[in-house]
Amino acid sequence: MRSEMSANVAAFEQTIRSTLALAETFDEADWARPTDCPGWSVQDVVAHLASVEIGMLGEDAAPGHVLAGDPAHVRNALGRIVEIGVDARRGRTGPEVLAELREVLERRLAVLPGIDPEEPALAPTGNTVPYAELMVFRTFDCWVHEQDVRRAVGRPGNLGAPGAERARRIMTRGLPMVVGKRAGAEPGQTVAFEVGGDLPFTLYLEVDGAGKAAFVDHVAAPDTLLRMDWEAYMRLGTGRCGPGDVVVETAGDTALAGRILANMALTP
Repeated sequence: MRSEMSANVAAFEQTIRSTLALAETFDEADWARPTDCPGWSVQDVVAHLASVEIGMLGEDAAPGHVLAGDPAHVRNALGRIVEIGVDARRGRTGPEVLAELREVLERRLAVLPGIDPEEPALAPTGNTVPYAELMVFRTFDCWVHEQDVRRAVGRPGNLGAPGAERARRIMTRGLPMVVGKRAGAEPGQTVAFEVGGDLPFTLYLEVDGAGKAAFVDHVAAPDTLLRMDWEAYMRLGTGRCGPGDVVVETAGDTALAGRILANMALTP
């Protein structure tokens, strides 16, 4: 597990450094641009990354700060906790929150090699996982937010990075639930996802007699086919857009395909 931990930390570092390099080019207008995260500007997303990593060090990212009221974009208790770290930094400038992210990255990288990869840690799902697995979640979150920022400023990139592969792992785990439970695929039905672009892959699922979907190695003639590029898959899976906002080719049972696409969002 030590090698897996090292690979996950390297993916995490590459993602944050890519975000830092991008943000160093921003002007004041870029920092203020809205993102696909409701209520958050580009600066807010970078502030979120910094505040979470400060929390990962066991420190208070916003000592004494209290939210004034309930912001409309905060929908649950976790969202409120996350918002505190962002709101506490809204009086700062973009370069100031960028400097904080740069500084906390170095502190995290100094600590991570000393953490036991099998140390129990609480994942965002509420489950306890080995710390090496927690770093998959951290990389996923950081990479998705990097993409939020890139779309907001119109500078795509890093779509095929190691962080993208960690994001694919997290999002793919939820597909059986999407197909079987949310979309209501019938027993015996098969579904194929063909994803192209910077991180191409193909996935097949089959629904058993109890209506539970599971991955299978191959399906020669799936009942439903969904074909899209990696960025569209990522945006749908993270709830950044709806089916009408991306290009998706479907074949076979298009009604089922529509229900799958409408229910792909797996993050809060």
